[in-house]
Amino acid sequence: MNRLGFIVSSVLVALALLSSTLFVVDQRQFGVVYALGQIKEVITEPGLNFKLPPPFQNVSYIDKRLLTLSSLDPEPMLTLEKQRVVVDWYVRWRITNPSEYIRNVGLDENAGAVQLNRVVRNAFQENVNKRTVRDLISTRREALMNDVQREMLAVVKGTKPWGIDIIDVRVTRVDYVEAITESVYRRMEAERKRVANELRSTGFAEGEKIRADADRQREVIVANAYRDAQKIKGEGDARAASAYAEAFGRDPQFAQFYRSLDAYKQSFNKKSDVMVLDPSSDFFRAMQSSGGAAAAGRR
Repeated sequence: MNRLGFIVSSVLVALALLSSTLFVVDQRQFGVVYALGQIKEVITEPGLNFKLPPPFQNVSYIDKRLLTLSSLDPEPMLTLEKQRVVVDWYVRWRITNPSEYIRNVGLDENAGAVQLNRVVRNAFQENVNKRTVRDLISTRREALMNDVQREMLAVVKGTKPWGIDIIDVRVTRVDYVEAITESVYRRMEAERKRVANELRSTGFAEGEKIRADADRQREVIVANAYRDAQKIKGEGDARAASAYAEAFGRDPQFAQFYRSLDAYKQSFNKKSDVMVLDPSSDFFRAMQSSGGAAAAGRR
């Protein structure tokens, strides 16, 4: 029984010892083997690998993928015309030499990100100081990003290489600080209101001009229509007078009698009207003649 327990214990110890000598490197990582605190080997290919058991050798892993460093709570920078602006950016970088990276930067990706953030900040500050706000927001922004990338590469590949490569530098936003932005918005709002008021005034003036022109045209049209109507009416009255004159010229006495009748008809058109006639008037004599003729006819 004791012998069986010893065999089982020995097998378990052997398995534990064997497992401590085996390690797997993922295709997304570098495997770094340390021997007594010194880098013994860097494994770049994925697969199963062997090492001495701890504490003789240990292994750590470093990401070999493309990493992104973004600006966090950026501080304002001064432009060439001393304007305070906020620049948001991100950097794409990759660890290319794990040995140099561990010796000069740190043991993990966070150490590189911290030091790289400082380099990016200094590079942006130096290049923003050389440019105006117009340069930062125009097509010349590409030149700014290229200059920053070039300065970063000069630092990370200098006398003490960091073992990393800067793939890309991009600017995502350039804006004034909040206090200046509020001031700019107020000025823009005031300018827009001024333009709106100017447009309203111009529109009101144009409206008054159009209405005045319309009123003038209406007065001209009404005057022309009244002139034409009076002309047509005059022509009609002239023709009527001519027709009356021609008709009455054939029998002047009847015409005079007809006009008298018409005048008397216009003089009283109500039952309560009273007419006083002069016996010597033509109308009275005509009435007597018509009355006598009627009486003779009745006889």
